[in-house]
Amino acid sequence: MAPIHFGCLLFDYQAIDVIGPCDLLNSATKHLMTAMNFFSPVDEETIARAPEFVFHHVGETLEPVALLTSAVTLMPTTTVDDCPELDCLLVGGPNPAKFKVPLKYIEFIRRHVAAGKLLFATCTGAAVVAATGVLDGKMATVNNLEYDWVTKQYPKVKWTKDKKWIVAGNIWTGSGAVAGMDMFAHWLEENFGLDVLIQASRALDYEPRDSDGLFNVLPQRYDSTGKEISTHVFP
Repeated sequence: MAPIHFGCLLFDYQAIDVIGPCDLLNSATKHLMTAMNFFSPVDEETIARAPEFVFHHVGETLEPVALLTSAVTLMPTTTVDDCPELDCLLVGGPNPAKFKVPLKYIEFIRRHVAAGKLLFATCTGAAVVAATGVLDGKMATVNNLEYDWVTKQYPKVKWTKDKKWIVAGNIWTGSGAVAGMDMFAHWLEENFGLDVLIQASRALDYEPRDSDGLFNVLPQRYDSTGKEISTHVFP
């Protein structure tokens, strides 16, 4: 399986919107599972099906970018002009009332979506995507705290609070930062199998929720009478 080229559009987003999903994806890779196999056995067939990712942090320039939260500054690995061909693109969430989407980013997102490639948005990243017009007429969700403001700004989008994430063709939107991680957990399970997701989750001691916010994604454990004793798969 060829490596998946995964791009993250770089601007002053909330750190966990992008770093959280990237760490979860990295935990699902052959490389990390092979390393974890030293400490706790991982089935070889699971490792064989695990993906590999090449991460690209895509800036307007190669100048460092201070993120919105956590005093984190990131260095772009490439620019929108020189970015390799991507399979997936992730857009994190800035302060939507203050962030003006650069024209180069608008064009970059439009080209990516028009090519049929996967676009993910977490939290108010959906507002950034909506500003490009590619969400017009499509279902989407956004961080519920900014929901009323965003829906007034972009009325052509079919916004909803009904689910933690929404899939509209090749565009996935997650309602908040951690819901975005849950969205990626679902994508991992759907494309690589529950066992790959379980290993990725174990590496982070993380239990994802479903699109309704319920902890029923990972297998349940029961005692000999059938009584549930744990919702975790971790030893």
